[in-house]
Amino acid sequence: MKEFADFLGGHAPFDALSADELQRVVRRLEVEYFAAGATVVAVGESLTHVWVVRTGALEVVDGGRVVDLLGPGDMFGLEWVRSGLPSPVLVRAHEESLCLRIADPPAGLRLVRGLGRVAQPLARLVRPIVWCDGTDRVRDVAERIGAARQSCALVRAGGELGIVTDLDFRRQVGTGEVGVDAPITALATVPALTIEEGAAQSAGLLRMIERGVHHLVVVDHAERPVGVLRAVDLAGAEVRDSLLVRSAIGEARDIEELAAACRLLPTMLVELCDDGVPAGQIGAIHAAVVDAAVRRTLQLETHPAMDGLRHSWVLLGSLARKEPLPLSDVDTALIWADGCREEEAIRAEAREVLRGLQRCGFSLCTNGANAHNPVFSRARSDWIAAARGWQHDPTQDNALLLSAMVADSRPLTDPELGDSLTQTIRSHTRTSQFLRALLDEALRWRPPTGFIRDFVVQHSGEHRGQLDLKPGGLTPVVALARWIAIAAGDASGTTVERLHRGAGLGLLTTDEADTLAGGFENVYGLLLHHEVHALRSGGAPTSTFIAPKELDSLTRRHLRETFRAIALVQARVDRHWLNRLPE
Repeated sequence: MKEFADFLGGHAPFDALSADELQRVVRRLEVEYFAAGATVVAVGESLTHVWVVRTGALEVVDGGRVVDLLGPGDMFGLEWVRSGLPSPVLVRAHEESLCLRIADPPAGLRLVRGLGRVAQPLARLVRPIVWCDGTDRVRDVAERIGAARQSCALVRAGGELGIVTDLDFRRQVGTGEVGVDAPITALATVPALTIEEGAAQSAGLLRMIERGVHHLVVVDHAERPVGVLRAVDLAGAEVRDSLLVRSAIGEARDIEELAAACRLLPTMLVELCDDGVPAGQIGAIHAAVVDAAVRRTLQLETHPAMDGLRHSWVLLGSLARKEPLPLSDVDTALIWADGCREEEAIRAEAREVLRGLQRCGFSLCTNGANAHNPVFSRARSDWIAAARGWQHDPTQDNALLLSAMVADSRPLTDPELGDSLTQTIRSHTRTSQFLRALLDEALRWRPPTGFIRDFVVQHSGEHRGQLDLKPGGLTPVVALARWIAIAAGDASGTTVERLHRGAGLGLLTTDEADTLAGGFENVYGLLLHHEVHALRSGGAPTSTFIAPKELDSLTRRHLRETFRAIALVQARVDRHWLNRLPE
């Protein structure tokens, strides 16, 4: 037994298990011998165990071709055990081999490690409540907060719940704006922001960053206040740097100060990665900070044409889905109320807003998805008419591309008006011809599965020997999830949320949704850390290309299995999509 424990403990991912977990694995393993050419895993076989090569070598065969060779210490099958999907490949002995068969692999056996402190529940961090009534004097509430050694009080304000914090006292009482004998409602924020007590610390942090606050009221399932969560209690770089950048953006008095605040963003992303915050959470925080920067840019300048008209600024693409990468552009659209006759003036002002974002270090869309472009800036009725035209005739120029871009949209200002962009997606006018054309467009993005030992890489030019992970691994899942969102008539949410919603509607099986979600999280995490590595080195990430040879063997193998799993689900949806459409 010690021999097997020493062997497994010397290879990833078993080296991350505790001594007790490793012993439990060893007690469950079986040793099996395979002669050369013998089948270890058949195509279509459902696995409840993983295989680890002890001696010899195993061939992975896909479509009649040997695409990989597993040597001592290499593992096969974890992805398929986790997803519940059958193996799409044949595994056979390349030579006489001894393999370790491990049934029911432990949950601690992970190919991606580290969830960060922010994944923990926030309930244990809750502070006691200091209560006051809306008619209480400011001076009395201040004394009550000081005596309790807290930093805020909750206010009963005419049937609503408000909050007053130490920052409110400093900014408004300390400056004389509000007198000490005024009622506390003159100082309080009503309604107070809340979060459920069962939420994770990460959810609390994200809510603070999105709204630019340092306190949240924690409520139970009946929405009754049970305590207060303070930013200072979420100690760590993920809080310190994220809220510092968010506060600096909110307090910027001009574009120069805003640009200085935005220059803190790359350092913030590096700190979040170094602190072990999950990639998806980093993307959400990144998006929240960019949201704040765009809003502040709009607030810092006057726009006579826009200010006199109801309008909505809308984010597109990865920022809209709240999963940007450090390299991501800021893609925008603009929608305004019908009856406007100053379209060119509005677009000129939009261009100035975008120039302000560029001064803050943000890149605009190189493909033209910018709010001053007539294609992406229209009156509400024009947007709706255009979207309906794309649905009824998906063969017209850019119909599928523009439909996809509109599906990935999220309004920053005037959400009611901004939601007009996706209004037709929620309608019942989508035809099977339109959905089939959109699916063909989504399936155009295929992961590279035709490789042996290494990946399909560039053979010449600037990126020779490199693999572009974005079109090869990320976009296939994003595009399919977007199709699911359109077919379901609900374009909200992240890629992972769309996938699971698709499973709930029968557009995917649960196993397929889990497989695609895991593949997305794996590739997104690799890309995020690749780009952050460039930032950490003092440079700027210039592409989504990576050199597979720079990845460790376990990551390369997991990436190859991820690509195969994505391709398998793509094939299933391609065959059965029509029967899966909701009634």
